[in-house]
Amino acid sequence: MTDAWIMPFDSTHRFRPLLGVAIFGAWLAAAPAARAQFTEGFYIAGGAGFSLLPNTGLGLDSSAVTGLARAGYGNEATVGFAPGFAGVISLGWGFGNGLRAEVEGTYRSNDTDGSSGVAGWAANGGISGRQESWGVMANLMVDLVQIGPVTPYVGVGAGYVTTDWAGVRGVSQNGALRMTVDDSSGRFAYQIIAGLAFPLSFAPGLALTAEYRFLATLQPSLQVRFENTATGAAVATGTAEPDSYNQSVMLGLRYAFGAAPAAATPPPAAAPVQQRSFIVFFDWNRADLTERARQIIAEAAQQSRTQRSTRVEVAGHADRTGTVQYNQALSRRRAETVAAELVRLGVPQEGITITALGESQPLVATPDETREPQNRRVEIVLR
Repeated sequence: MTDAWIMPFDSTHRFRPLLGVAIFGAWLAAAPAARAQFTEGFYIAGGAGFSLLPNTGLGLDSSAVTGLARAGYGNEATVGFAPGFAGVISLGWGFGNGLRAEVEGTYRSNDTDGSSGVAGWAANGGISGRQESWGVMANLMVDLVQIGPVTPYVGVGAGYVTTDWAGVRGVSQNGALRMTVDDSSGRFAYQIIAGLAFPLSFAPGLALTAEYRFLATLQPSLQVRFENTATGAAVATGTAEPDSYNQSVMLGLRYAFGAAPAAATPPPAAAPVQQRSFIVFFDWNRADLTERARQIIAEAAQQSRTQRSTRVEVAGHADRTGTVQYNQALSRRRAETVAAELVRLGVPQEGITITALGESQPLVATPDETREPQNRRVEIVLR
């Protein structure tokens, strides 16, 4: 036999999509709980890029194989395809938890680009024509954990795709036999998707996408005719059932309606104002300053200038000896004495507030009429 028209089918191809589904399931199960800011509500997306078809066997039925055998031709060959165009457009809904559901329209086109199994096809008129496919898919997408500014996502889809071999023609090695396939067939289709989304900060809700897709359909059934190139008489007719696997790489845009603007970067927090406290103690029933008290007040005045305090609070206290009214007045005299010393040391008077608390806030709780040195005090707070 001088020529071949069909390649033996490699059954391992059928399991590759199942392997992809298994990988997707494992990836989804392993996705961490921390998530990106997910799409919520209605969105529209589209993409375009390269369509890549593998070399495919013709898959002739018994009628075509028998007719070719009678004419002395074999039945093994593959058809190759050049890289082509792939495009998708989809409408979807984000559930706000990482899940998205969408309906997609898809289109792909690849010109034929050589063959094998029939030596000399290209030298004898070559092979021409193209494969186009179009259809509708329903997809379930999962947005994964955000990595920097990028959100990876994966998805699976199922639907219906029509495969069309438009004007596919090839001439045998000896130039005597011509094959023609000009038919279309719709079949169940499925796909696996993996991509990356890059949010565009200048347009809330808009993201640039880059993705890979593996799309496959059940084998289409296409009418094929083999004829004598000189007379046009039919040599064999039947159906071809080529494998239908497509890989594509696309760039696109996705726009989520009603997306909130990206949160503005908050301004850096102001440095906390340092607060320092000083305590000046007094002798019993006295409001004058001891030498140690003057040293503490001088330190407070120095700190006030160093940290540029805007407010100095001076609060006077007394112990529980004497009447409440007397201790109230005594605590005020003590506070005024300390304030006067601060002013003498250069602290602006307008920045000082004086409070007299009497015996109401003791450092040490005591019974009435108890002399307690730690309760006879003035507290200085720098703010």
